[in-house]
Amino acid sequence: MEISDKLLCLFSERIRSEDGTYVIEVPQREIETGSIDPDETYRVALISRERSASTDSDETETETPSSEPQPPVEAGEIRYVEIEDIGKQGDGIARVERGYVIIVPGAEIGERVKIEITEVKSNFAVGEIIDEDF
Repeated sequence: MEISDKLLCLFSERIRSEDGTYVIEVPQREIETGSIDPDETYRVALISRERSASTDSDETETETPSSEPQPPVEAGEIRYVEIEDIGKQGDGIARVERGYVIIVPGAEIGERVKIEITEVKSNFAVGEIIDEDF
């Protein structure tokens, strides 16, 4: 399956019936990370969860990942990023896939830097500058 480069966010959510309509809730973290704006209209794509026919329903439930999407980076990964903003503590802020935030201490707005991801959390990561000239 091909995923569009225009993908803003990705999450899992159940569809529920409410007063004759069907509702999919958008997690608050998608708004907080700046991926999407609650006052805008977006195209929505639904992707079915594929299940192996050889697994029984009990195993499937225990193996199903949580509704939290996995961070798009891993510790030790090297990335090239552009610093878009400065955080409250003065650290550089870069955004990558789905608006995921990478905090880069010592970076300035507009800098393009090569970083190594040193810490990964569900809603942000920390990267250390390893090259300022790329």
